[in-house]
Amino acid sequence: MRTEPWVTAEQVSLHLGVAKDTVYRWRERRGMPAHRIGRLWKFQLSEVDEWVRTGGADDSTDTDAQHN
Repeated sequence: MRTEPWVTAEQVSLHLGVAKDTVYRWRERRGMPAHRIGRLWKFQLSEVDEWVRTGGADDSTDTDAQHN
């Protein structure tokens, strides 16, 4: 059985084509799936992809954009 590797925020940012700061902001404000391992945040791309598919990265739900 092969397990999915844990990846960094930088790897997620490259996968999605967004800035690393955006990944951290989405984790904090929009519930992007992430797991804290010690002091580090790690991600599984399958969880991130599912989160995107279900609308997690949809700008119309961004409360910061609505307030600016």
